[in-house]
Amino acid sequence: MTPGQIVFRNGTSSSGKSSIARELLGLLDDGVYSHLSVDAFNAMRAQRELSRQEFDAGLRRTRLGFHRSVAAMRRGGQRPGGGPRTQRAMAADRLPGRTPPEDVLLVGVHCPREELERRERARGDREAGLAALQYDLVHAHGDYDLECDTSTASPRARAERIRDFLPHRPTPTAFSRLRARYSVE
Repeated sequence: MTPGQIVFRNGTSSSGKSSIARELLGLLDDGVYSHLSVDAFNAMRAQRELSRQEFDAGLRRTRLGFHRSVAAMRRGGQRPGGGPRTQRAMAADRLPGRTPPEDVLLVGVHCPREELERRERARGDREAGLAALQYDLVHAHGDYDLECDTSTASPRARAERIRDFLPHRPTPTAFSRLRARYSVE
């Protein structure tokens, strides 16, 4: 079985990652793709009140499980897409060394702070200020294969751009460069 390709969309809360993923799933017709979401993994955790230490430890385990699941689906021939949200997660230290960096497309999903705040208010299902809190951290690593601004085009247009870019991934990929930068094996 041929392993699948991974499309990571990285952006703050409310930046449009999930909207792009839904559109992308409908556009990709050369195999089976799946959308894996960190939010879905977080929703699997117990929702009881936790101390800060318990919460931080649980969040680390959840993200580790998420990234291992992405790698496992890839090895099984699926083409997962996920959205890590922190520099540390994006540094590729969670995907096992058997995931070839050339199989990972890293997409930066950007949106102006004012628009993120408007979207958070409109959604009503997110902690107010979460996107602002993540804003400076999420893209701190500064390296992507492709970037898009969801305030200037529809999720469909952004998904089409990703689809059209897939056959033209750069060498080395951003994932390769991040692995080298952080000496991850």
